[in-house]
Amino acid sequence: NCTQATEFSLAGFTGDPATQVTLFLLFLLTYLVTILGNLGMITLIRASPLLHSPMYYFLSNLAFVNLCTSTIITPRMLAGVLLGKKGMSYAGCMAQVFALGLFLITECFLLATMAYDRYVAVCHPLLYPLVMSPERCSRLVARSYLLGVANGVGQTLGMSSLSFCSSSSINLFFCDISLLISLSTSDTTLSLVILRTASCLLGVPTILVVLVSYVAIISTVLSISSAQGKHKAFSTCASHLTAVSTFYGALIFMYLVPRSDSSRGADKWAAVLYTVVTPMLNPLIYSLRNQEVKEVWKRLRKI
Repeated sequence: NCTQATEFSLAGFTGDPATQVTLFLLFLLTYLVTILGNLGMITLIRASPLLHSPMYYFLSNLAFVNLCTSTIITPRMLAGVLLGKKGMSYAGCMAQVFALGLFLITECFLLATMAYDRYVAVCHPLLYPLVMSPERCSRLVARSYLLGVANGVGQTLGMSSLSFCSSSSINLFFCDISLLISLSTSDTTLSLVILRTASCLLGVPTILVVLVSYVAIISTVLSISSAQGKHKAFSTCASHLTAVSTFYGALIFMYLVPRSDSSRGADKWAAVLYTVVTPMLNPLIYSLRNQEVKEVWKRLRKI
C-alpha cells in the first residue's frame, strides 16, 4: 500500500528568523558575485585576443559550468531561506539530480583537463603547441560535457526506479543522490550500482589525473635551479591547484569520509562549499592571481 511521494521536503539550515535573514543576505551576495564573476570571466576571455589560449578556453568553460551549478542550487535555496518554502516536487527533484550529475562530473573532467594542460606547459613546453592544439582542446571539452550528460542520465534513471513512501524529508537544501537512496523504501541495488560505478569510472580517474599531473609538475619545478624560475612555474599552477583543492576537498568530505549520524550536520556546510562557495571563488582566484587577466583588466579600464 505504497503511495509514491509527489513532493520532497528540504530541511534547509535553521528555523530561527534572525539567522534566516542573515543567511539569505549572505547567500544572495554570494550568488550575485558568482554571476558577475563568472559572466565577467567568460566575456573577458572571449573579448581579449591575449586570452585566446588553451588554458583560458578551459577556464571559460569552467566559469560556465560554475554558473550553471550555482543557478541550479542557490535560487531555490534563497526561496527556502526567505519564504520558508521547503517543498520541492518529485519532477523538480529529479531535474536537479540530472543537472547536478551533469555539471559536477563535467567540472571534474574540466579540472583534470586543466591539470593536464599545466603539466604539458611546465614539463614539456616545446611540445605544448602540438599536444594542446585547438582541435584537441575542443575534443577534450566536448568529452567532458558528454560524460557529464551520461552521468546525469544514469543517475536520473537510477532515481526514477525508486519508491518513496515512508519519508520524503531530505536533511539538506537540495536533492542529494545519496540521501534520496537512503530514503527509498524499494530495492536500491540499481541506484547504488550506478552511483558507485560513476564514482569509480568518472570521479576517481579525474582525481588521479590531477594528482599525477601535479606530482610531475612539482618534481619538474624543484629541478629548476633559479628561484625566479621556480616562482614563475609555481605561480602558473597555484590558482588551479587552489580551485581543485577546494572543490575535491569538499566532495571527498561529503561522500568518502566515514562519520556518525551525530556529525551529519557538517554535510550541509560541505555541500555549500562545492555548490555555492567554489563557483564564486573560482573567477576571483583566477583573476586575482593571474597576471595576464590583470593586464587585460587594466587595458579595458583605460579604453
